[in-house]
Amino acid sequence: MRKVPVDRLKPGMKVGHSVNNANGQVLLTPGSVLNVKFIKRLSLLGIPAVYIDDGFLSDLQVEDVVTESTRYHAIELTKKVFRDFRYTRSLTGLDKIEKAADLIIKELLENNTLMVNLADIRSLDEYTFGHSVNTCILALITAIHMGYNEKKLKMLAIGAILHDLGKILVPQEILNKPGKLTDEEYELIKTHSEFGHRLLAADKNFDSVSSMVALQHHERYNGSGYPQGLIGDQIHQFSSIVGIADVYDALTADRVYRKSVSAHEAFEMMAGTGDYLFDYEVVKAFLYHVAAYPVGSLVKLNNGQTGVVLKNKPGLPLRPLVRVLFNDRDEPMANPYGLDLGEHLSFSIVSIIEDECVLEVYKQKLGT
Repeated sequence: MRKVPVDRLKPGMKVGHSVNNANGQVLLTPGSVLNVKFIKRLSLLGIPAVYIDDGFLSDLQVEDVVTESTRYHAIELTKKVFRDFRYTRSLTGLDKIEKAADLIIKELLENNTLMVNLADIRSLDEYTFGHSVNTCILALITAIHMGYNEKKLKMLAIGAILHDLGKILVPQEILNKPGKLTDEEYELIKTHSEFGHRLLAADKNFDSVSSMVALQHHERYNGSGYPQGLIGDQIHQFSSIVGIADVYDALTADRVYRKSVSAHEAFEMMAGTGDYLFDYEVVKAFLYHVAAYPVGSLVKLNNGQTGVVLKNKPGLPLRPLVRVLFNDRDEPMANPYGLDLGEHLSFSIVSIIEDECVLEVYKQKLGT
């Protein structure tokens, strides 16, 4: 199963993961076969990509870290708070944000084998709300690994969901500008951190630590961030956790001005940020639960064989369980076998296969 941009979809492709609209309503179920009408509709709705069943182990199920109902319920509650503020300039619905946070925390705490295998696919015009919830989920997974108690998790969750609240005060045409920003436009976007902090700090219902996240989530360990250019431990750990979650989710999402970065590229980028852009301990905790090669990825091994990723394990994001399908001459294996890279350390993944022409050749060889 792989993520395919809508403009590269073709009739006859099979949907591998449900496609939902901005309100969480299911547009296409897994197994649905795409036609010209479906593809055109997806494009009109601004949905940038779809997970497609490649034909490699089509019965393979990829689970999200939280249920779709919880994710979309949290997005709807976040959307309401942001939109109400846009029109009334007053913050209402903290109880709704707290409820969403409680639901997410409960599900994450009940799942002791958390691995992020899927990038959330959201319509381009609904990016802000999905990004807020995704950032919250990624931040909580990191904090749970670091041993945070439920009280701290809840404060972190609220700060993460509302970390970009200040963007409401930034003109939308600048936020969604498809071309390069001018220096003046970039400086205006940077003000969202201070705007958000000011809004949340003024409301006595918000904990000061939660509002600190809005102010500091763009600060960086080496002092290169904004708005204050803080260094190292001057940055609150909540803000560092939300900061790395914010960057990773932004990288792996399609935007109006650029395509998303693949999971393994984003993983490599984050792996190089320890004690440079983010606290090393935070980076280590974050990457512990993020799959570099998501389930369903077709990968080439260092022995020349090719397989599909079956499972990822916490703490071993670069060494998944692989089902080997092709030998080193790219011929289908008579007896495909499972290879646990976490146990067989002499084997490793050297590349991921995403080229559509190559994938089609592999599918034909398998007779799918």
